[in-house]
Amino acid sequence: MNSAPVPTPAGTIVVALGGNAVAPPNERPTIANQFRHTRASLAPIVDLARDGWRITLVHGNGPQVGDDLARNELAADQIEPLPLGVLVAATAGWMGYMIQQSLQNALTRAGIARQVVTLVTQTLCDANDPNLRNPTKPIGHALDPARLARLRARGVPVREEQPGRWRRLAPSPKPIAVVERDTVRHLVAAGHIVVACGGGGPPVYDDPTLRLEGIDAVADKDRVAAILGRDISADVLLILTNVQAVYRAYGTPHQEAIRRLTLAQADHLLAGKELGTGSMRPKVEAAADFVRVRGATEGARAIIAELSQGLAALRGDAGTTISAAPS
Repeated sequence: MNSAPVPTPAGTIVVALGGNAVAPPNERPTIANQFRHTRASLAPIVDLARDGWRITLVHGNGPQVGDDLARNELAADQIEPLPLGVLVAATAGWMGYMIQQSLQNALTRAGIARQVVTLVTQTLCDANDPNLRNPTKPIGHALDPARLARLRARGVPVREEQPGRWRRLAPSPKPIAVVERDTVRHLVAAGHIVVACGGGGPPVYDDPTLRLEGIDAVADKDRVAAILGRDISADVLLILTNVQAVYRAYGTPHQEAIRRLTLAQADHLLAGKELGTGSMRPKVEAAADFVRVRGATEGARAIIAELSQGLAALRGDAGTTISAAPS
């Protein structure tokens, strides 16, 4: 079939897609199911490509890397297990393959002449980050009682996310930079859709003698997406999640969606306790950090929205938009 020419670029966008979009809770995380969810989740990306956006896609890996770690541990008496940092790189590879194949097929069906490439990128962190000594990031799926007991017996940190729902915790250092940012920038500028920073990218530190060395941890993909957006001069950071927007009084009868926030308002919200310590706080922090650096650029903004509402949120009709000043 003949592919339509690539339209005039609408701008540069970094899209952050959660690992739960590919492997939702309460469903067996088979490869067939994950491919099915991946195909369904990429419809907004196809529409962005049709509109001419220069796109980098960052994805999470929380469920997947935890499952891979469990597989390694279960087979430890047969084969040498891989460390967590290496498994982050592994999930960036196989999830990137899954996303790249599914997105390339969807673009071809839509007649859009864009190429998709997956790049395994490294995330620079501080080897002395105190977060490395205090695991806080949930990985894997919910633990059954037997596995929960085994992990506790080994001293592995776990947390009860909801009553009766326990998950394993991993260290999550604060990301500083994306090592391969220049390569991502060149590929995006050439019109390619780049899948990068998969699972936040395998964390590394800069050793004075050995140079880059791996860290057994998982970087937060939203924070890394904000840093990458800064480094490739993106106009928009779009964080797609399973919640429609940022809410005031979330989970109460008085919850209210916040449609627009200035940077000052976002900082005020983060300074209080309203967001708690759940998964929304790092998203708002990442969005605010991106706007703080890129906000001086006309039109630069960060958006947090439900996956299915990504395009509507980009138009300002859904989700929560954070900008440097009132629009």
